[in-house]
Amino acid sequence: MERKFSLAHLTALRCPTPELIYIAAMAGYDYVSPRLVNLGVAGEGNYDLATQPQLLAQTKRAMEATGVGIHDIELMRILDGVDLKSYEPAMEVGASLGAKHVLSSIWTSNKSYYIEKFGELCDLAAKYGLGVQLEFVTWASVSTLAQAKEVLLAVNKSNAGLMVDTLHAHRSRVKPEELEDCPPEWFQFFHMCDGPAAIPDTQEELIVIGRDARRYCGEGAIDMAAYISRMPRNTACSIELPHLANAAEFGYAEHARRCIVSAKEYLKKHDLL
Repeated sequence: MERKFSLAHLTALRCPTPELIYIAAMAGYDYVSPRLVNLGVAGEGNYDLATQPQLLAQTKRAMEATGVGIHDIELMRILDGVDLKSYEPAMEVGASLGAKHVLSSIWTSNKSYYIEKFGELCDLAAKYGLGVQLEFVTWASVSTLAQAKEVLLAVNKSNAGLMVDTLHAHRSRVKPEELEDCPPEWFQFFHMCDGPAAIPDTQEELIVIGRDARRYCGEGAIDMAAYISRMPRNTACSIELPHLANAAEFGYAEHARRCIVSAKEYLKKHDLL
């Protein structure tokens, strides 16, 4: 099965969902991975399609015009006091547009609480035929592969899985062979980007590079192939490669094109395309 590619919203975060779809189509992506949950983060737009019917209509027209689909939707965080029902409108809209997965991450240190809530999130997503992929983010509370595996094994949900971001895997010092201990069905898609070999010492530095200065594939020092080769060959590739300077210089359309071109060249070089 040919590997599919999705354009993650963080790569072009200032683009509303319809524009993201047109950019993805021009660059040769199969899907987009839009942020349908408004996180309230400074500099991020509100792309909540459940509360913006005009934006939803424009998104549907863009999908129909281009053939680009919705792969997964972001980002359903587990936080202290989280109201999981608040995510349900995004799930409903995402599923109606063809999404198959929800991306989640954990931002509370209360282990019993976050395991309980992640399990409940999986149950809620199952109502809409959605899987929930848990990402370990290096500045989040669940920041390592070991922690993420503990959550997935504890909840034991058939629609729960693991989302590996090559940058976060490198920064949390994951040994590629550790992925071999994970059930293959956990891997539905991964985030691909390159980055520097050095691992920042502070949270601030981790965030700056993670959100604003990732590198095109092959231009950094991460052994992405070592991680990707441990996942099933048909695992979808979602390119999450924000770089504010490149986006400003080239424009989002050209930046997105360079992202997928560099990814495919890297994967082909390592016989992973």
